[in-house]
Amino acid sequence: MNDRILIIEDEESLARFIELELSYEGYEVDKAGDGRVGLEMAESGKYELILLDIMLPGLNGMEVLRRLRRINSTPVILLTARDSVIDKVTGLDSGADDYVTKPFAIEELLARIRSILRKSKAAGGHAAGVLKAGRLSVDVQGYIAYMDQTPLDLTKREFDLLRMLIENKGIVLTRDILLEKVWGYDYLGETNSVDVYIRFLRGKIDETFSVKYIHTVRGVGYTLRIE
Repeated sequence: MNDRILIIEDEESLARFIELELSYEGYEVDKAGDGRVGLEMAESGKYELILLDIMLPGLNGMEVLRRLRRINSTPVILLTARDSVIDKVTGLDSGADDYVTKPFAIEELLARIRSILRKSKAAGGHAAGVLKAGRLSVDVQGYIAYMDQTPLDLTKREFDLLRMLIENKGIVLTRDILLEKVWGYDYLGETNSVDVYIRFLRGKIDETFSVKYIHTVRGVGYTLRIE
């Protein structure tokens, strides 16, 4: 069965154009023209990926994304006319996997879709279980992490980074590997993003619970190790 993609976009001509291109590439495509209808369709869980416009009637794209993330982790690419850093960061921290700024080349959108679907399928082997290390556990399918029985308040990026560390516990991961696996091979942001998010995780895990799980290997990278 081909991958199924949902387009939530109120600009009909753009939605139709994307639909035709995706269909030509072999994807199965559904469309919604407003946020409320799109959210209802997205909640069904039958899509491998969602293309989500931010400026939507009925319910804006950011609210659709926030509500969707309460129940599933279907990959989402934001389609946005806003290109400020704060808008992009807000979208990613709200649970988006990527964003594309309008106007965009269809080749770029297709490449981003392929990249996210590859990562999603590669991660599928872990989706059925809970990853554990010491007092820490990561429920991949539920998209939530716990210290003992206390849920951790993590952004999507923090969760993805923690998941990568716990999947490779005891193995030192370089910044380049973490950027590629968590941010995506085509990430164009600041190269110190890994260091920033490691600090966020340490604050929420090591410092809050008085443990030392996330270690720096100077000149190499980071590892999750239970001491």
